[in-house]
Amino acid sequence: MSFINRTILITGGNSGIGLALAEALQSKGNRIIVTGRKQESLQAVLDRNSDMVGYQLDVTDDAALAAFPAKVISDHPELDTVILNAGIMEGEDYTASSVTVDVANRTIATNLTAPIAMAAAFLPHLQSRPKSALITVSSGLAFVPKAANPVYSATKAAIHSWTQAVRHQLRGTSVAVHEIAPPLVATELTPGQSKIEAAMSLQEFTDEVVGIMSRDQVPGEILVSRVSFQRNAEAEHRYEAAFTAING
Repeated sequence: MSFINRTILITGGNSGIGLALAEALQSKGNRIIVTGRKQESLQAVLDRNSDMVGYQLDVTDDAALAAFPAKVISDHPELDTVILNAGIMEGEDYTASSVTVDVANRTIATNLTAPIAMAAAFLPHLQSRPKSALITVSSGLAFVPKAANPVYSATKAAIHSWTQAVRHQLRGTSVAVHEIAPPLVATELTPGQSKIEAAMSLQEFTDEVVGIMSRDQVPGEILVSRVSFQRNAEAEHRYEAAFTAING
């Protein structure tokens, strides 16, 4: 099932990878719905893309998150694809004299709890559609973690595991379950990340992902070639070398 001429919701579609995918998938004839936590940046996206529809949503706001799926389904009953992209990445230092779990709690709420809740709310509708898809966004760090971002890496490993299990549960239904696992991409997910020389360009990443999504048969794991360094590290018996390369 290719992602052409579909109605697609992308959470966190107002910046970074989410925005790049939204604009690229729209160019393929898809109808795009995006969410953004900040109204200003969301409105800027909508001003630039008049055919897009947008909703302000903070996925850590429990009341807003609970009300959102029903609103979207009511407004867009033709919705057949949900891409759970919204996420945050913050550093943590467990060697500090005083360690708090504020970052951990915020990261788990945004990167793990919210996408699971969103999937649970949308899946009954997606199963009512003749062909539909649920897509999670994990990370290459799901497979080889970055020590400076331990909870971020852990949430992405959890999303990878969760996606595999849900894909198995939904086999034989109308819902295809996919996972996008980006490598380090030149976005501002973390301050200065877009300037890192080793980062994959956002355009290159988006082109490769959308190329895979445009195939007649889309694999369960939508992986650009760059991320194989992390995805296959353990299977190829080079995990320690990959961990050292990422963490120094």
